[in-house]
Amino acid sequence: MFDASTINMILNGILETLIMVFLSTLFGYLFGLPLGIALFTFDKDGIKPNKTIYRILDILVNIGRSIPFLILLILIIPITKFIVGKSYGTMATVVPLTVSAIPFIGRMVESSLKEVDKGVIEAAQAMGADNFTIILRVLLSEARPSLINGATICLGTIVGYSAMAGTVGGGGLGDIAIRYGYYRYDTSIMIVTVIIIILLVQLFQVVGNKLAKSLDKRKNI
Repeated sequence: MFDASTINMILNGILETLIMVFLSTLFGYLFGLPLGIALFTFDKDGIKPNKTIYRILDILVNIGRSIPFLILLILIIPITKFIVGKSYGTMATVVPLTVSAIPFIGRMVESSLKEVDKGVIEAAQAMGADNFTIILRVLLSEARPSLINGATICLGTIVGYSAMAGTVGGGGLGDIAIRYGYYRYDTSIMIVTVIIIILLVQLFQVVGNKLAKSLDKRKNI
């Protein structure tokens, strides 16, 4: 059995991981949601097609999603230091996690909006609704279940990225697994941290699925 100090360390690691995950997801959606809406809007089948703008955004998203997280974490250390004041620790890790989440979220949002029935959009246009109203009242409303599923996937992905950040002193469960499990050859700590990470991802998935199902009008009819 673990002693009190080890248990406290693991509990603190869970708290740090949750802080990193939820803050980076929040900031990620702050920028990723408008990005996804723009991708959908300017697509050739969108409500205001613009090939040039869509192509630029598409390339930027593809580049952002192509950079491995650990490499990105190192690349933006100067930006992280400028924003947070240091390049290690829980709050510092939120910066690269957010940057890596933005293009991922943008693509997820674009995909969710494309699932909305075009007939609903055409009906709103026929009634004279402007693009802003269509986005706010039609697209985001109709796509809520898919957007929730996307957020669930995003949370699970960021949990995994936060664990990777432990290799460079990112804090949280990943840092505990590396420092105490790997470097000190303590298999028990390694196993416990991995199990907790798996349970967190499963918890997010279960809650997300139930919330998405409750918001799905098609299944509630």
